[in-house]
Amino acid sequence: MAYALMPLAAPLVLSIAALIAWRSRTPQSGALGNICEAATLAALAASVASAVLLLLHGPATSPLIGALGLGLSIRLDIVSTVIMLLVSFIGWIVVRYAATYMIGNPERHLFLAKIILTLIFVMLFVMSGNVAILFAAWIATSLSLHKLLVFFPERAAALRAAKKKYLFARVGDVALFISLVLLVIEAGTGDIASIASAARSEKFSYAGTAAVLLAIAAMLKSAQFPSHGWLTEVMEAPTPVSALLHAGVINAGGYLLIRFSDIVVLSHGVMATLLFIGGFTAIFGSLVMLAQPQVKTSLAWSTIAQMGFMIFQCGLALFPLALLHIVAHSLYKAHAFLSSGSAIETVAKSRQPGPVAIPGARAVLRAFGASVAIYIVIGGLWGLAFGFDGKSPQLVAVGAILVFGVAYLIAQGLADTAPRALTMRTSAAAVAMSVSYFALQAFAGWLTYPTLLPPPAPEPLQWFLIALAFISFGAVALAQGTFPLWAHHPAAAVVRVHLARGLYINAIVERLMARTTKNSVRQ
Repeated sequence: MAYALMPLAAPLVLSIAALIAWRSRTPQSGALGNICEAATLAALAASVASAVLLLLHGPATSPLIGALGLGLSIRLDIVSTVIMLLVSFIGWIVVRYAATYMIGNPERHLFLAKIILTLIFVMLFVMSGNVAILFAAWIATSLSLHKLLVFFPERAAALRAAKKKYLFARVGDVALFISLVLLVIEAGTGDIASIASAARSEKFSYAGTAAVLLAIAAMLKSAQFPSHGWLTEVMEAPTPVSALLHAGVINAGGYLLIRFSDIVVLSHGVMATLLFIGGFTAIFGSLVMLAQPQVKTSLAWSTIAQMGFMIFQCGLALFPLALLHIVAHSLYKAHAFLSSGSAIETVAKSRQPGPVAIPGARAVLRAFGASVAIYIVIGGLWGLAFGFDGKSPQLVAVGAILVFGVAYLIAQGLADTAPRALTMRTSAAAVAMSVSYFALQAFAGWLTYPTLLPPPAPEPLQWFLIALAFISFGAVALAQGTFPLWAHHPAAAVVRVHLARGLYINAIVERLMARTTKNSVRQ
């Protein structure tokens, strides 16, 4: 339907701004920054208008411009609209920041043009209604981001990290291309909505193979273990690039899984793999993050952990929650990177909070018990009031992880030396967090239905991995909660040193890649 073309207005207006910036002869002028910012605001307005049209007329796919079922078409539904709103909003903030950040650099106009161009390709990827434009935008986004990562070619570390990312991206490109070809052969069309509809109603011969390749492409794109190393090494890029990467482009893998969720859920092995690798990456990244001395490096490891948890949610078939996770993480991480330069100054100016209550082992156990009680009570009340389906083991698993987070939150408040005000504040925060979880997951499920279906019943292997995830996240939460009790032990210092270096996984991967490259050259 023609109204589905509305999202296309966003990349079109940005294209004009990118062309003006590229050909500008006055890179330091304030007018150039104003033009770029106005274009991003216009793109945001187009995204808002698209959301209004979706609300009024429902989901639709625009007419195809192409042949043989392949070409350019725009998909307007809740998934594409939510991410379009997110990308356009963050794009406005990043471009506004970049216009000031690059003042004094003689290539400021080229930087603005390249960052806007990357935004254009991300938007085209998100709004794609056909696998042809989706794949083209996937490739273009990667190549455009590569140009931004090496914007300062004199920085050897940036070049090395960008090269590593480039190699992983090309492997993901091949996997995605083959999977899309298989899906087109199966469905007889490149229309993404038609492929999803066929997957729900028919048995695909190549569904398992296509799902495996989609998962590979998504995990490589989202820096999952052990391909995560490049994401921690691109800190040499300008801050706006880091914000755009960590708050936008890195989510492409998760978006790919969400968009093709009807294909992914057909393979129980793929779901189990996503669950395992995502969960492991989340735990690994969060542990390494705690040992990082630099702000931006810590944020990079935080992104790895968050992307792991997003993939973990996809492995549980909780695609609405994964979509919600993308939105929340992107907003948080964009702010974190753009404000990272003033982090030390902010901490230095902040008032000392006074003595910190250190929880003992009994306080941590009380915190876990209180968290479980809060979860059960609020979950039960929510079910009585709103008909919340608490029987899904996938939702229970994520809720269990919430319990561990709440336990860590209120452990200090339950310490023997904790003042009453701290106990009350942490308890209130725990209740608010639990209520928010139930409210947000219910809202995400309602908002995305029937585009994203509820999770199917897990298979035996998935049951095992859910139990393993429960034990693993619980052990990490317990270790984190009791950390002050054993932080001064000599073994803790040794562990911290190895964690700070990411357990040397990145170095091992680099050696394997170098050896493989040498063998290929010899052959």
